[in-house]
Amino acid sequence: MGRKSTTTSIFIMARLKTKYTEEIVPALKEKFEYKSSMQVPHLIKIVINRGVGVATGDKKLVDSSVDEISIIAGQRAVPTLSKKDVSNFKLRANMPIGAKVTLRRERMYEFLDRLISVALPRVRDFQGIKDKGFDGRGNYTFGVTEQIIFPEISIEKIAKIQGMDITFVTSAPTDAEGYELLKALGMPFKSSKKTSEN
Repeated sequence: MGRKSTTTSIFIMARLKTKYTEEIVPALKEKFEYKSSMQVPHLIKIVINRGVGVATGDKKLVDSSVDEISIIAGQRAVPTLSKKDVSNFKLRANMPIGAKVTLRRERMYEFLDRLISVALPRVRDFQGIKDKGFDGRGNYTFGVTEQIIFPEISIEKIAKIQGMDITFVTSAPTDAEGYELLKALGMPFKSSKKTSEN
């Protein structure tokens, strides 16, 4: 990343951190009746992952996925490897089968800002994202079906349209708290609220 990108990332992080401290913390503290501001959940990391189903027959697909995810994330992605042999799929342990990157701190916030303000609005007929991807522990995953919603990706230079899964790992102990945190950070959920049943 160049100096301009680094400066932008720091500015975005500072802006989102200010919003978190001055707006989100007081709002969530009141809503969930936390006794201390330290109990208010926060975003820990964002993980971007793509599996390449036919990668066992073409390593170039993994290489191109690593390159694309790296461009989208602003940080170098790494190949994901199979954990065991699966003879039906001609799969051996430790074969590359996808790409993955984990974002923290400045790059996490910079990616979050680009996702919310630039990429998601480019989805055709976009009306928000579903809130069904929570895991019961305050973490949220949703799928992007086309990498071309990110303006960094040129449609003329890609081999095929592919998606990815994006996971937001939070310190929230429940889905309801994780939902409210992500919504406050700007995630455009379709529904107006997340019921708490955990």
